[in-house]
Amino acid sequence: MTQLALTVDIVKESLKGKIFDRTAQVCVVGMGYVGLPFAVEKAKVGFTVTGIEQNPRRAKKINTGENYISDVKDAELVDLVNLGRIRAVTNFDCISDMDVIVICVPTPLDRNLAPNLRYVTSVTHEITRRLRPGQLLSLESTTFPGTTEEVMLPILETSGLKAEKDFFLCHSPERVDPGNQRYTTKNTNKVLGGVGPNSLELGKAFYMQTIEHVVTVSSTRAAEMVKVYENTFRAVNIALANELALLCDKMNLNVWEVLDAAFTKPFGIMPFYPGPGVGGHCIPLDPHYLEWKAREYNFTTRFIGLAGEINRRMPEFVKEKIIRTLNGMGKAMSQSKILILGMSYKKDISDYRESPSLHIAKLLLQEGANILYHDPYVEELNIDGEYYESQALTKEIVSEVDLVLIATDHTCINYKWLVDRANKIVDTRNATREVANRSEKVVLL
Repeated sequence: MTQLALTVDIVKESLKGKIFDRTAQVCVVGMGYVGLPFAVEKAKVGFTVTGIEQNPRRAKKINTGENYISDVKDAELVDLVNLGRIRAVTNFDCISDMDVIVICVPTPLDRNLAPNLRYVTSVTHEITRRLRPGQLLSLESTTFPGTTEEVMLPILETSGLKAEKDFFLCHSPERVDPGNQRYTTKNTNKVLGGVGPNSLELGKAFYMQTIEHVVTVSSTRAAEMVKVYENTFRAVNIALANELALLCDKMNLNVWEVLDAAFTKPFGIMPFYPGPGVGGHCIPLDPHYLEWKAREYNFTTRFIGLAGEINRRMPEFVKEKIIRTLNGMGKAMSQSKILILGMSYKKDISDYRESPSLHIAKLLLQEGANILYHDPYVEELNIDGEYYESQALTKEIVSEVDLVLIATDHTCINYKWLVDRANKIVDTRNATREVANRSEKVVLL
């Protein structure tokens, strides 16, 4: 064995030992919906975790044990903070003291639907300035295949250190489903790819400390492709359900009845339902990473582009449905008061990033409607520069508005109570399905 190989082996085995006895210092960059639950899981099994959170209000909340993520248990965070297992800082000065660095930062799109990696590259530059031998880095942010090796790796090696010899680099895409009570960070299979065998070995050793099953793939590019395919699969199938809803509207058919009957088939089909659009940081965005990268290979991803067009069309369709409903009541949109029920992008969570409810609200305002909203998980928000607060769902408010739009089907809402008191309802989620005799008041998507 050469001296170089011996040195690499010593560095690798030293870090692996710290991982297995859980004395490795762990850093999580970005303490949002992915980062904070991940940090809590690592701290629960004995790791000491430092979160880098550049939002000072969030960092302060973590350090005082104040939880802001629904998938994290309040008591667990308090206990871990009190034990000194979790802390948050607002700068990168701690990086050189860390053994494992996990990056969980946003990867948005620009206005042309092209990937914007400014957070990934900014964080990578900050880490590079403080990089030392013997560290493991893992990117969890969803991105296009090639980001880890083509964007991050060259920046990191400007430090003079080399991957697979001095430091180790992986990609392990997050699979967080906010609000999912069955599948959590711990019991959701974890996909992992490394820039080489040493990185893969150390990455697996690290993730298997808290995650029940780690699925290894041949490269970081393969791991990146796994995640964008998963969300593209969902986007395409949701788009198919949405397109069926548009057709059923033309044909005067109940799309929910059709789909419920179709899904009774025990093979060859999987349930996907229509809605007012898609939201969150995954489905509206991730397929476009793949669409953008495909152009580099002179390849057109037609399914992905078409699915995006259909899903982005849904808020406009909901607006048209509301206009038709109000016209049937003898009311103009510009003279109507509309209550939007639900601003988060999915039920029972507070996340309203890319929420179709926001897009619909803007469309209604452009038509001159007077809008208000109720969402037990979203206390206030900004719509086109104007702040709105969630209104209490009282019988007075429900009965005084001309129309209630069910945009998010939160389970805490009593839909029978709502149907009894509302003048008219446009239900984009079939939330009122269990309400008897709803047909006179409820218009379905």
